[in-house]
Amino acid sequence: MFSEQTDIWTPSSEEEKAAVLQQLERLLRNPHFHKSKRFPVFLKFVVAEALAGRADNLKERTLGVEVFGKDPNYDTTDDPIVRVTAGEIRKRIAQYYQEPGHEHEIRVLLPAGSYAPQFCFPEEVKSLVHPQVLPAVELSALETIALPIRKRGVSWRKFIAAFAVLAVATGAIFAWQNLRPSAMEQFWAPFVKSSDPVLFCIADQSQYSTINLRDAANPLHQTTLNDHMVTVIIDDVSPLVNIAGFLHTYGRTYRVQGETATTLTDMRRSPSVLIGAYDNSWTLRLTAPLRFHFANNPEMTRFWIEDRNNPTLQNRLLERSSQDTGTYKDYAIVARLLDPNTDRFVVVAAGVARGGTVAAGEFLVDSHRMEELAGRTPRDWSHKNLEVILETQVIDGRSGPPRIDEVYTW
Repeated sequence: MFSEQTDIWTPSSEEEKAAVLQQLERLLRNPHFHKSKRFPVFLKFVVAEALAGRADNLKERTLGVEVFGKDPNYDTTDDPIVRVTAGEIRKRIAQYYQEPGHEHEIRVLLPAGSYAPQFCFPEEVKSLVHPQVLPAVELSALETIALPIRKRGVSWRKFIAAFAVLAVATGAIFAWQNLRPSAMEQFWAPFVKSSDPVLFCIADQSQYSTINLRDAANPLHQTTLNDHMVTVIIDDVSPLVNIAGFLHTYGRTYRVQGETATTLTDMRRSPSVLIGAYDNSWTLRLTAPLRFHFANNPEMTRFWIEDRNNPTLQNRLLERSSQDTGTYKDYAIVARLLDPNTDRFVVVAAGVARGGTVAAGEFLVDSHRMEELAGRTPRDWSHKNLEVILETQVIDGRSGPPRIDEVYTW
């Protein structure tokens, strides 16, 4: 309802709350917001808390912990991310409502000095609610509906209810869905909210080889030198680039280490992404106790993903001879779990062969695949450990799209 002093409106019914959420959705679609990851997450959170009656809990430290994943004891003086974000949001909201076309929309405001949003109607709508003189503006769709209400002398409370019903009818139900984080955001939440740099542990190969060096004065002239190099597989770089690029959009930093140089201490310092299977010992160690894990014959000519619930079944198997042809069906494990050895979250992107690893990296940044994953898991899947078995068809050494074969949560 409107306050006599401030004209601030407190939505009370579900219809009124839905109208606010629809306006929030409209606001976040604007270029001032939709290109940012941080601002929509912040604004969605504070609006949801306010509509739930928990506006008093919106303090700087609470927002730092809940929205940005800060440690509960972090120093708000040294880390002003909440204050800076709120200030930018206030500026962008002001810019939004100053643009033509938003004159008759509900105001979603973030007052200076507070993190609790406020809601109100624009002056044009309030004049219809408490009419003195009809404003000299062209009738909008909202005013067209409001005028008969004004003429019949219907109270402003009923007008608000009518407005809210209109909002619901035009799509407010989708605003509730948009307020909920996407499947991608839910999957990567432990990494996005962590303030520590993400560790990428990628397979490396140490070998003595040669390198061609070109003459700076004459690039056509070159010489061959022996050089001790550490190399990585190009197919393992693809998941690294995909995932690192995704995390960068959330402002997360990362570091890359070869598996031979990675220690348990490294993995205790930050969340980790493990890429590759049979050439990455950390992947094999982490997945060994899990329901789905990697296995092979002693001769290492047959490789497969084993199901602990049915260990004799080898339906996700790859023969080394088939891989050599460049055309084969590959399988991969994508896992996200809290590692009991480090007490840190770990994501695994590992194929039986290279094609599977590429497909796993593609899956982890594909919003449509993530929504499919969410649809095949329990409602509280984002708070569980999980394993996803993928399959992909590799043709001439190129991976096809990843397809979900099986999902397990615990």
